Amino acid sequence: MINIVGQIMLYVNNQDETVKFWTEKVGFSVIAEVNEQGMRWIEIAPTKDAETSIILHNKEVVAKMSPELNLGTPSLMFFTDQFEQLHSNLINKDVTVGEIVNMPSGRVFNFADSENNYFAVMEKR
Repeated sequence: MINIVGQIMLYVNNQDETVKFWTEKVGFSVIAEVNEQGMRWIEIAPTKDAETSIILHNKEVVAKMSPELNLGTPSLMFFTDQFEQLHSNLINKDVTVGEIVNMPSGRVFNFADSENNYFAVMEKR
C-alpha cells in the first residue's frame, strides 16, 4: 500500500538555473545531487527532513532515454503557514507572482519558476 508521496519528478531544461531559483528565491535546500552514467539529478525540498522532495531531471536527457514519458510540469500545490510573508518575499525577489485568490478551501496564489512553470501556494493554518 502507498502511504506517502516520496518524490516528484520535475523535468527541466536548465537544472542549474532551476536549482538556483528554488534555493535562492523559494528557500528550498539541496538534499542530494547525483551524477551517474550520464544522468544527473538534483533532489530539493523545503526542509532537509521533508517527507516529499522534488527531483530535478534534465528534460532532454530523459526524453532521449524514455520518449514515451510525459515530460510536462506537474500541477503542484504547496502549503504554508506564512502566506503573506511568502507572497511578499517572492515578489521582492522578482518572481512572477499571481494575485491572492480566496477559494472555499482558503487563500491561494501562484508563482512561476525560471522556466515559466507555474505552481500554487495555499494558506494552511
